[in-house]
Amino acid sequence: MSTVDVRGITVGYGAEPVLREIDLTVHTGTTTAVLGASGGGKTTLLRVIAGFLQPDAGTVVIGERTVCGDGRAVPPERRGIGYVRQDGGLFPHLDVGGNIAFGLPRAARRRRDRVAELLELVGLPAQTATRRPAQLSGGQQQRVALARALALSPAVVLLDEPFSSLDTALRASTREAVAAALAETAATTILVTHDQQEALSFADQVAIMRDGRFSQVGSPREIYESPVDLREASFLGDVVHLTGHCVDDGITCPLGLVTARSDSPAALSGEVDVVVRPEDLTLTDSPGCPHGSVQEISYHGAHALVRVALDDGTAVTVRVVGRRTPEPGEQVPVSVIGPVLAYPRA
Repeated sequence: MSTVDVRGITVGYGAEPVLREIDLTVHTGTTTAVLGASGGGKTTLLRVIAGFLQPDAGTVVIGERTVCGDGRAVPPERRGIGYVRQDGGLFPHLDVGGNIAFGLPRAARRRRDRVAELLELVGLPAQTATRRPAQLSGGQQQRVALARALALSPAVVLLDEPFSSLDTALRASTREAVAAALAETAATTILVTHDQQEALSFADQVAIMRDGRFSQVGSPREIYESPVDLREASFLGDVVHLTGHCVDDGITCPLGLVTARSDSPAALSGEVDVVVRPEDLTLTDSPGCPHGSVQEISYHGAHALVRVALDDGTAVTVRVVGRRTPEPGEQVPVSVIGPVLAYPRA
């Protein structure tokens, strides 16, 4: 069993807490992405789990073993954890084979078959073993770093923003290779990232960190489609934010009369914040939908963002298929085709 169970972890540097009574469970063989803005405490949490940093309070349990808290502090090398840093952390004076075998027992370091197995696992050819890190691309270096982390078959793998320094295309291919390798080993994985799309596509569970706490923990679909508040909705992706007014049969807003989802529908009254994502709007006609003039088009290849000024002056953004964009100045209808969220106004 390699479930990671974090309870009540509190860490402070000086008088100001960085982590405030953090709770998190990562089930065996699953991947959790800890998502949040830079400097929010994500790496601090990884360091506590790995054993590089002792918390002020709380416990960390891996499987059935308490490795931190309750008077215990198991050293990092005895926690059964593989750690991959943002820069990979490869030793420049060793070749790839030497880097991968570095953590193995001395008697096993010359086992070329084990190195070859690990290179194959992360999608690199066996001949890569004789190359130096400086001869590899950034994506290849990160795969080698993962292979080194997996060399001792750890129960838990911690990934500290391992793709952030890579360009867009390389980041996607490296992420896919890493995900496949982790699935093959069935390791329990925690990824720290500030990239929303990375978290949503990579993980089984996403934990959003804000102000030293988790504001929401759930599946990627849950946290994207049902964010707990306006701030989180905006953090997770593009939104159209409108002011609405509650009436008996729904909410009136510049998009017409809409039915909105809310975690606390009974608390909605008067003016509310209405949120809809650009992909949940369409430039097609429907009964009672507003019309407006196309002001701007931002083309992104597969899709485009169309900014429309509605007749009442409200500006909304609609995501459309890239090859089906209207012309600037064209009059278009705007209809709601997806979920609408509503939050009480602060």
